[in-house]
Amino acid sequence: MIQLHCRWQNRRMRPPKKSDLRRFCHAAAVAAGLPVEPVWDLNLLFVNDRSMARYNAELVGHEGTTDVITFSYFDDESGYPENETMIELIINPDAAVREGSKRPGGYSWEMALYIVHGLLHSAGEDDLSPAPRRRMRRRERECLTQLEKEFDFSTLFTENPL
Repeated sequence: MIQLHCRWQNRRMRPPKKSDLRRFCHAAAVAAGLPVEPVWDLNLLFVNDRSMARYNAELVGHEGTTDVITFSYFDDESGYPENETMIELIINPDAAVREGSKRPGGYSWEMALYIVHGLLHSAGEDDLSPAPRRRMRRRERECLTQLEKEFDFSTLFTENPL
């Protein structure tokens, strides 16, 4: 099982219900191929463009804002310590608003994608070169298709501004 710790620091968009987000993240981790036993912690931080640009510069060394930053601590093939933070995702709902306006599924689909994308990185997927990027995009589609059978993204992540 995954223990979810979530902080919503984006004042523009409404946060999801924590119980629904917890169920979604657990199902997304399973779809991504991550272990769920023993118990580990998933930390989600939802920020705005300005904060994301600062985190991107300070933590990753990149300039400007982005959609999601992933930190995964699944380093040891032999296992991991129980009740420890194993994944941290910093997610930018402002980016989801922008990108969602250009794509089918909108904001809610983008938010689901950002979580899946971060979890896939944590499961070992990469998108820095063409072949791994194609694989990651395929895996994203597979995971989201699977998750759409159980979750209505538009009720999980509502586009209603605060």
